[in-house]
Amino acid sequence: MNIHIDLTPLISLIAGVLILLVPKLLNFIVAIYLIAIGLIGMFGFGALHLK
Repeated sequence: MNIHIDLTPLISLIAGVLILLVPKLLNFIVAIYLIAIGLIGMFGFGALHLK
């Protein structure tokens, strides 16, 4: 059984929910999201494969 988890949509979903729940943290959440997406793009951890 193979489980394929893509990190980018998961991070986007978590960031969106946090922005809806705590709008005052918008700048902080966006900054962390951009850093995480940049690191994923640079180091190629776009997908995590679990077996």
